[in-house]
Amino acid sequence: MDKKDFLIGFIVGIFTALLGSYLFIKFFTKFDISTGIQTIKEMGYLGKIITIGTTLDLAVFLLLLNRNKEMMARGVILAVIVLAISTIII
Repeated sequence: MDKKDFLIGFIVGIFTALLGSYLFIKFFTKFDISTGIQTIKEMGYLGKIITIGTTLDLAVFLLLLNRNKEMMARGVILAVIVLAISTIII
């Protein structure tokens, strides 16, 4: 059961970061999602957008801790670490 919760937390963390990046592009830029990602990648800001999107993971992390879902919260932390490493590579 613990490994399943950990994996669910990881998937939720990745999805939440992608959702945060989407919301940032949608509401704070003048681009639509497909041209926005291409333009942001050409300008070299894709890693920064991913990092901004990851801030939503903090709310998910705190929500999981309040509901005593520690293994899911650990999965969210792993997702943040994976996204941070991928941001460095990008």
